[in-house]
Amino acid sequence: MAKMVLCVVVACMVVAAPYAEAITCGQVVSKLAPCTGYLTKGGLVPPACCSGVVGLNNAAKTTVDRQTACGCLKSVYASNSGINPGNAAGLPGKCGISIPYKISPNTDCTKVQ
Repeated sequence: MAKMVLCVVVACMVVAAPYAEAITCGQVVSKLAPCTGYLTKGGLVPPACCSGVVGLNNAAKTTVDRQTACGCLKSVYASNSGINPGNAAGLPGKCGISIPYKISPNTDCTKVQ
């Protein structure tokens, strides 16, 4: 009986493992919170902002993660009218990374690979 329970637990862990690491909008927002000043006013990108951008990029390992991050970024963008479009689009490059989509309210996140 104990072996059966153990097998069920292991099977559940294997099935759930891919979903345990999924990115959430809360994570996206918290990682990019230090970027708010740069996104609205420009100037120098704070080191904490780039740390968040790089961390988010590293966490978005799957297509689903990248699409989720993209959708969250679009939502944040849409709800904050003070974001400068050029600052948002250029942020990944300022932090030394490349992402497979443009940070813009017009990005079709379903096409992000």
